[in-house]
Amino acid sequence: MELRKAIGNRRSIRFLLPHRPVEREKIQRMLEAARLASHWGNVNSLRAIVIERDQAPKDVLEALPSPVGGYQIQLAPVVIVWYVETAAADHVGERLRELVKAGAIGYGDNKVKQLEETLVPLFAQIAPALKVPGLNEVDCGQGIAQATLMAFEQGLGTCCLGSGNPDAVRVKLGLPDSCRVLVSQTVGYPAENSEAGGQRPRLPFEELFHLNGYGKPFPRSGAVVEELRRDGMIQDSAPLPWREAELLYLRKALELKGEGLI
Repeated sequence: MELRKAIGNRRSIRFLLPHRPVEREKIQRMLEAARLASHWGNVNSLRAIVIERDQAPKDVLEALPSPVGGYQIQLAPVVIVWYVETAAADHVGERLRELVKAGAIGYGDNKVKQLEETLVPLFAQIAPALKVPGLNEVDCGQGIAQATLMAFEQGLGTCCLGSGNPDAVRVKLGLPDSCRVLVSQTVGYPAENSEAGGQRPRLPFEELFHLNGYGKPFPRSGAVVEELRRDGMIQDSAPLPWREAELLYLRKALELKGEGLI
């Protein structure tokens, strides 16, 4: 039930307290959760640069703003820039050997021989294809999701933001050419209520999930929906009646300028 609550409450928190720093121990727990996430070939291509607004050099801070970041980037005490290190694929043989030694893959007396004669050569052959956007991003997303759940568990607010020019961010942060910036994740203590205005709108369940073939909606059990609602995963839909008043308060309290969405 606790995990369900975490998932249900893990909606983006866009308004953060700019004056309250985030303890490094809490950021470390987020990174630890990301490191332990499943990843193809055990290569751990997900990497991150943690940027503390009060400590980072000016040129690093200037690398952060993006067209969709706006006030969120400016308010956040911490921004985690997540990126994929594609060169990690070059070490897949080493990582697979570690998995065999740990008993995580393979079975029987010939598992080492089979690894060296099949999997290692295969992954070496397809390594260039594994560096392009695709599977890496999927597995990196799992790590970022685990870090996000850890942030929520520690009372933090967070929101993942894209960039209009991720390659420029990579260059400004001094990342090698082998790296690809994924998202910037703002982290801080919430200035808004954890409900953040209510459950965000989503497409109907039946449009998203299929059973035994496309066009055959997965049957949605009303009993399961009610169970999840009781556990706090499914909550009251946005907008909650007091949301506009909360937004007006946040705008004044955080001295946000002008009008608009970002």
